[in-house]
Amino acid sequence: MANYDDIKKKAKEALETIADVSVEAYKIAEEKAKVLAKRAKLNAEITHEKSVIRRLKLEIGGIYYDLHKDDPEEALKQNCDAITASLDSIAAKRVELEDLKRTDQSTDEDAGEGECECECAEPAPEDEEEIPED
Repeated sequence: MANYDDIKKKAKEALETIADVSVEAYKIAEEKAKVLAKRAKLNAEITHEKSVIRRLKLEIGGIYYDLHKDDPEEALKQNCDAITASLDSIAAKRVELEDLKRTDQSTDEDAGEGECECECAEPAPEDEEEIPED
């Protein structure tokens, strides 16, 4: 039975080796998972901070424009002028829209029962974020 005892002993050693390797593999996988989780968390925090910076820069730009639109620094003059031109264009288009609404209302009153009650016409973009008029 010495042969059986040798096989039993070798099988036991092999199982212990497999168990040791499995434990080591588990520890390595656990450490890698921790590192990956930490990296993901840090990347998410960096992305959040960049988002905060982007929002604050936009706010700073708006505040700067409001404070210095009439006399901006030379480096920002072109941008401030472009914003002012866009705001003027928006104001002119809003006046034109109001004129069209008034004309359309007076035409509807003259037309009487022939009104179209469908929603085929696109409404004016009044629900969009308000841009301050200056």
